[in-house]
Amino acid sequence: MTQPTLVFLHALGMSGAEWDLVREALPDVTCLALDLPGFGARAGEGYADVAAMVDDVTATIRRHRLTACVLVGHSLGGKIATLVAARAEAGEEGLSGIIGVVLVAASPPAPEPIDDARRKEMIGWTAKGAIGRRDAETFVDNNTAAPLSAPIREKAIADVMRCDREAWLAWLERGADEDWSRRAGRIAIPALIVAGAKDGDLGEAAQRRLNLPHYPAGTVRIVADAAHLIPYEQPAALAALIVEHVAAVSATALPDGFARLLASDRVSARARAALLARTRPLSDEASGWSVAQLETVCALVAQVLPDVGADRGLARRIGIAVHGASDGWRFADLPPDAEAWNWGLATLDALTGSFAALPAADQAGWLTRIDAGEAGIDDEVERLSPAQMTLWFQDVRAEIVRQWIATPAAMAAIGYDGFAVGGDGPRKQGYTRTAADDLERWRRDAEVAA
Repeated sequence: MTQPTLVFLHALGMSGAEWDLVREALPDVTCLALDLPGFGARAGEGYADVAAMVDDVTATIRRHRLTACVLVGHSLGGKIATLVAARAEAGEEGLSGIIGVVLVAASPPAPEPIDDARRKEMIGWTAKGAIGRRDAETFVDNNTAAPLSAPIREKAIADVMRCDREAWLAWLERGADEDWSRRAGRIAIPALIVAGAKDGDLGEAAQRRLNLPHYPAGTVRIVADAAHLIPYEQPAALAALIVEHVAAVSATALPDGFARLLASDRVSARARAALLARTRPLSDEASGWSVAQLETVCALVAQVLPDVGADRGLARRIGIAVHGASDGWRFADLPPDAEAWNWGLATLDALTGSFAALPAADQAGWLTRIDAGEAGIDDEVERLSPAQMTLWFQDVRAEIVRQWIATPAAMAAIGYDGFAVGGDGPRKQGYTRTAADDLERWRRDAEVAA
């Protein structure tokens, strides 16, 4: 699988260099620490509004053809990271490689909470042009829990002094107040939301109130002895949190060739969003299974698909399918799907004591008996007879395989590319070569053929 690239987005007045200490504390990982328009080496580019900065970051991700990346956004950069992630969630072309987000003292999609007097003061620093040294010192010192070491402090001050006046004002007067919360919506991409314990406006309370609701799979972590400039104040602690999050989301990364194909213009936004949704984490509660049922379904998955094992995520998706809308058919001798599964699982546990607790060989033995019509419970409420259990186990096998084969990971494993035959343009590409082993160039380039 492709190892994720970390894409770092800086705070107001800073540059990509604010991440240097964090990057030094990271293991061997590919990083892109960007300067946003108007800041750092791009100060000469001047003003860019929120939409332009989001476009700029998405263009960078496309230009680098990132098939697996984690966005790491600090303060202003956090708002940009969330809006880029929202576009990935919607299935936008070229962004399907975004598998995780880290928000560091992040500005939210909604208007940023900032003290009016302090905002006015910061705007006033540019009344005569570029920000002077004394005001840059005030900005850095007011955003740290304790004084930074002299070299680090000088580096941060220099960044503030060189940022473009119009870019500085644009954020304080407009960008920070823009409300993008409806467009951001709810983003299923796993997010780590980091707050400094001594941050004022964008501390833990603000993160939980304004950023966490956008990320159903979000987790909030607090960095001690830090205020707002966490990358400078506690780089090692922040790096450790980033490493933990990257490790957690890396399993959802897809093989490079498959990921490139999924991100291409051969796939419609709707199809891409649907496929990516199947890579996102689900909670146990979302499945509709009880704790015991979920363990039993995990054990069934491991028996039906030994190479997959007791995949909890797959078991959750099966639950959502079973407890959701009907797939349109069922065996006449079985009740509707949800009841059939609940009764079948109850029958299985009643027969075995606890199916999930049995050794794998014993589990296989019971399933062999069920398949042969030799195990079931007659004449008992909410239990299935031997004949019904045989039908039920057929349905179990079919549903497990159906849910597995619908995941992008499974499609990549078997070299399936049938989803990539029609993008969002008026002309659907389809296939031009259909003979066995006669592969078109796009299929060879994507490296998804078996």
